[in-house]
Amino acid sequence: MGLPSLRAAAGALRKACGAWIPRPGPYRFCLPPMAGNGKAPVPMGTRQEQDRKAPSGWQGRARAWEEPEQQAKKLKSSADGEPHRKLPKRKIVLLLAYSGKGYHGMQRNVGSSQFKTIEDDLVCALVRSGCIPENHGEDMRKMSFQRCARTDKGVSAAGQVVSLKVWLIDGILEKINSHLPSHIRILGVKRVTGGFNSKNKCDARTYFYMLPTFAFAHKDQDLQDETYRLSAETLQRVNQLLACYKGTHNFHNFTSQKGPQEPSARRYILDMFCEEPFVREGMEFAVIKVKGQSFMTHQIRKMVGLVVAIIKGYAPESVLERSWGEAKVDVPKAPGLGLVLERVHFEKYNQRFGCDGLHEPLDWAREEAEVTAFKEQHIYPTIISTEHHERSMALWLSTLPMHDFSATAHAAAGPDAKVPSPLEGSEGDGDSD
Repeated sequence: MGLPSLRAAAGALRKACGAWIPRPGPYRFCLPPMAGNGKAPVPMGTRQEQDRKAPSGWQGRARAWEEPEQQAKKLKSSADGEPHRKLPKRKIVLLLAYSGKGYHGMQRNVGSSQFKTIEDDLVCALVRSGCIPENHGEDMRKMSFQRCARTDKGVSAAGQVVSLKVWLIDGILEKINSHLPSHIRILGVKRVTGGFNSKNKCDARTYFYMLPTFAFAHKDQDLQDETYRLSAETLQRVNQLLACYKGTHNFHNFTSQKGPQEPSARRYILDMFCEEPFVREGMEFAVIKVKGQSFMTHQIRKMVGLVVAIIKGYAPESVLERSWGEAKVDVPKAPGLGLVLERVHFEKYNQRFGCDGLHEPLDWAREEAEVTAFKEQHIYPTIISTEHHERSMALWLSTLPMHDFSATAHAAAGPDAKVPSPLEGSEGDGDSD
């Protein structure tokens, strides 16, 4: 059949069908329904088929059949100024240093604005920097927040560690610090395993207690001024007494609300010693360091207080041994001003995950210089200036004669014998984990 005949046949067919048969092209259309038939013919090409045939270069473009509102939402989500909202949350730890003066401890008291804590300022900075949503700041459990040690009123820290889940935004350390006061600093940040808990994974904690050396002057001299200097002989005796604390002992007399039969009153002390004294602003100071698995409320301050009482001659050395027995012993509690959480230890975690190629060991060796600088700038000056102006150690020393260090003898005499209660300081002072 020739070409003219084919064209004529096509024209006749179009007249018979009453429809236009399109030439081949990029789009196809359906024939209209036939008269008397309510069903439309199957389309000659669906959008799904077009998608499968579409070139790979089209991926990522807005599809033509999407509604304008859908396209607008996509554009808004990528340009709303909050790209970190799409980032997954990750578990991290923060190395935190702070001066505790003027704060009622580390742990936040949710719903109580009367007592300001370190965590109040920290959580506010986390929200304002964009690391956590605002509702996580209201309920800290939502970000799995945990601190290594619950330092109490007036206690400072040079190496506190907290664990939490955050959005890993760029420059996270600098952004958090930009919303913190100068006496609270984040000195380091590291990724940890998803189930990491800074309190439970902590093997040991190291505190130091800074005090003026006139606290070791004998009561007959009772020198409580800047002229006193600690002799080598007295320092040696101090260290002999501090070494007695090493090992596992029942410290129920060194805290409150712990009975001698409670297993939790037994604590393990790895080391305790006094360093060489030094002079600052005309007054001589010494630093007592203690490392233990964990400490109870007021335990360290009472450990220091009892040694001071023995050195000054108010209590016999035998009271140290008796204090670990079941009988009640009146143990004095040193002021909270000089107590500082120096560092926390994660030896077991480091052995298991520190060299797995995914996580860094939690040793903070690179941050050591910043830790030292913070202590020199914020912690030591606060302790020294406060001691100069408020003389907290001198005032506490004047209360030592009021303690009855022979109280255990009365307690052994019978259940009805009256035992003087320890002189407690202001509520909330001290150290705890």
